[in-house]
Amino acid sequence: MATTSFRNGSLSKGAPKMDTNRSLSLNFAPKPSSFKPKTSAPAPGSGPRRNSTGSAATPGKDDAGVSGRVRVAVRLRPRNAEEMEADADFADCVELQPELKRLKLRRNNWDTDTYEFDEVLTEFASQKRVYEVVAKPVVESVLEGYNGTIMAYGQTGTGKTYTLGRLGEENAADRGIMVRAMEDILAELSPQNEAVSVSVSYLQLYMETVQDLLDPSNDNISIVEDPKTGDVSLPGATTIEIRDQKSFVELLRLGEAHRFAANTKLNTESSRSHAILMLHIKRHVKGRGSTIYSENGTSHLATKTLKAPIVRRSKLVVVDLAGSERIDKSGSEAHTLEEAKSINLSLSALGKCINALAENSAHVPVRDSKLTRLLRDSFGGTARTSLVITIGPSPRHRGETASTISFGQRAMKVENMLKIKEEFDYKGLSRRLDIQLDKLIAEHERQQKSFQDEIERIAQEAQNRIIEAERNYADLLENERMVYQKEYADAIKKLEEQWAVNQERRGKVVHDDSCNKFSSREPTICSASEDATEIKKLLQQETLLRKAAEEEIIDLKNQVAQWKRSEAAGNSEILKLRKMLEDEAQQKARLDEEISILQNRLLQLSFEADKTTRDLDRGTTTLPSSLDSPHHQFIHQQLRDSGDEEKASMANLFEQVGLQKILSLLEAEDADVRIHAVKVVANLAAEEANQEKIVKAGGLTSLLTILRSSNDETILRVAAGAIANLAMNETNQELIMSQGGISLLSLTSMNAEDPQTLRMVAGAIANLCGNDKLQARLSGEGGIKALLGMVRCRHPDVLAQVARGIANFAKCESRAHTQGTKMGKSLLIENGATTWIIQNANNEASPIRRHTELALCHLAKLEVNAKDLINGGALWELVRIARDCSRDDIRTLAHQTLTSSPSFQAEMKRMRIDYS
Repeated sequence: MATTSFRNGSLSKGAPKMDTNRSLSLNFAPKPSSFKPKTSAPAPGSGPRRNSTGSAATPGKDDAGVSGRVRVAVRLRPRNAEEMEADADFADCVELQPELKRLKLRRNNWDTDTYEFDEVLTEFASQKRVYEVVAKPVVESVLEGYNGTIMAYGQTGTGKTYTLGRLGEENAADRGIMVRAMEDILAELSPQNEAVSVSVSYLQLYMETVQDLLDPSNDNISIVEDPKTGDVSLPGATTIEIRDQKSFVELLRLGEAHRFAANTKLNTESSRSHAILMLHIKRHVKGRGSTIYSENGTSHLATKTLKAPIVRRSKLVVVDLAGSERIDKSGSEAHTLEEAKSINLSLSALGKCINALAENSAHVPVRDSKLTRLLRDSFGGTARTSLVITIGPSPRHRGETASTISFGQRAMKVENMLKIKEEFDYKGLSRRLDIQLDKLIAEHERQQKSFQDEIERIAQEAQNRIIEAERNYADLLENERMVYQKEYADAIKKLEEQWAVNQERRGKVVHDDSCNKFSSREPTICSASEDATEIKKLLQQETLLRKAAEEEIIDLKNQVAQWKRSEAAGNSEILKLRKMLEDEAQQKARLDEEISILQNRLLQLSFEADKTTRDLDRGTTTLPSSLDSPHHQFIHQQLRDSGDEEKASMANLFEQVGLQKILSLLEAEDADVRIHAVKVVANLAAEEANQEKIVKAGGLTSLLTILRSSNDETILRVAAGAIANLAMNETNQELIMSQGGISLLSLTSMNAEDPQTLRMVAGAIANLCGNDKLQARLSGEGGIKALLGMVRCRHPDVLAQVARGIANFAKCESRAHTQGTKMGKSLLIENGATTWIIQNANNEASPIRRHTELALCHLAKLEVNAKDLINGGALWELVRIARDCSRDDIRTLAHQTLTSSPSFQAEMKRMRIDYS
């Protein structure tokens, strides 16, 4: 039976096209205005209020917020082709008076009921008109820092998805509220600026499970409530930062493709889940901050005055509720019937909450449904909420129309208290201080290295000059000595030759004739006199040469003395440089002291942030007049409380001791030291923020080494627990497998006897079993055999972890078969797990029974496993699960398996099992 709906942003075939020109002439269009929210102006009726862990409001002011009633608009869908034919002889069941903001609902041909709403939108109202009167005020409030909610409620097929989620790809005028809201937000905030971020999450609530439309594998997201503030969050949801409109539209298209829909008599594409779009906006408030001073109240060294920037966070939630329907009209059956029941139950819970709020009841049943928990802030909370109810004109659905109108009337009575959420960006300030510390340390190291290099250069140059001077002096002395020796030898040789000549002359004179003796006597005397004169001249020359040599030696001695004075001057310069080096060392010590002071300041900031948070949680919002508390008091207090160091948190231990030092203690010789070190690493690994640091520092390798080498049961138990914590991350799972972790865990399970050690090992293997990429390796390297081997312990905690691992493995295999990547028989069956699963499917312990039931249902979904399961007696357990299981999702899965499997159908028929 053909029906009309605004599903997936388009009218169904046969629906009349809305005349946008006519809508402009028949409706009161809003005055045109540019989209410029006054970010600095207070909300209507009051000045700005803050609700944050680091309030920036003046101490003592009221923090009650701004009162704001839920605004409700009604929108009428035009008749579709079926209604034009079937209801041609009947008038519409509603009459709209948009100029009076009234709606009349016909009881019969004579009587009508009149209702007033904030806005009444006819069937000719354009999408732009709907956005401006319903959503734009909420978007403006979100840009001012408030939370906001836009929600559509109504019977199935009345145009909720068209109003909210139409993409407008074919006609831009048909764009829905989601697209137009993001356009205005991006135009106002410019997310390219680092001070602004806009992120999106897109979810659906299907059969009371929260599923991620941007990541279909994330199909069971838990809802987390802050026990102190009551704020609701979804930490497991995918969050994507938005930079432009095109990427946002692509995300909407992707999420819409993953949303559940079905064909009913009332709507060919009826939504079977509630869609929830969450837009998170974070922006820094300019010109405001918290001033941090040094210990003496003035700027200290290079830190100067620091300000903790204020961050304003707001959230826009757009909710496309699934349509309410009557089973006799929609024709729902089988699984579609179960979906309709779930939808009607959640809408009924929402109606009860709104009734309680409208009547100011002391108890509001928000925990009756996950839908009411998610919308806790939208009704009676701190968000500005705008509701659009969609109705149809057909008199055949007058009852559903009346119910929708009553819902809107009750919602108009709900009052919210609007609050702006602001907080100090202590993380940003810490990052700035860390960067400043790094710069100071780098500059100090650079100056020290440059100074050291200069000292070495000057010392080397002085040494080279001294060596050169000594070498030149030695060469000069040697040359002078050689010259003097040569001259002396030549002079001696000449004297000897002269003496020989003289002797020869004297011999000739003796042999002369005696007669000539007297006559020649006078010439001989003259010759001897001449020889004496010549010798005298030679002696005088020798004396002059010796004096010249002595003078040269004196000059050389003077040069040597001069070089010695130069050397003394060089030594004096070296002493000065050494003194400068000592001064530099003292300056380094002062800088180290300043670095320590800055680190203490970081601890003080964290201390003040925690103190402010505790004060605000207790309702005491009184803050100090400035955040420049004296740090020396905090440091002295630390010294006085040094005996309480054992009570410090693991985070402080991480920062103070250092991860590398903690990991080095894993190899200590003292067993007690190793045990405490392993416990510290295990506690740090429990925090997701520390896991990447531990792995990068080699912590995972050290833990696996402990499993390989240690025989201490306590160390093995704690190390296995730490590996189990790290194995919760997909990247760490692959690292564990690549380093032989599954073989070490299997060996540990074989040798261990302590139930707690086996529980830790089984938990680690169970986490690895949840990774689709590791199935074959887990089976091949003995992971499944190790799990089954640990059932020998019979301890309930160990058996619960074994059952969880088998359930994770079976679920991954089922998902792989669904995606077409695996077609063979289950590896669990090949490893002999069938018997244990069937025996424990009805275990008395709830955790064991729940996991084994889930594993059995996933194995039975695959037709290739049916024969082995039937031979093992699994059919009776599946029938029991489908009838008696306390978990709706497991019971539904068992029912689907029994009704869709030919092998199980044939076996039930053969055994005459009556299952319906």
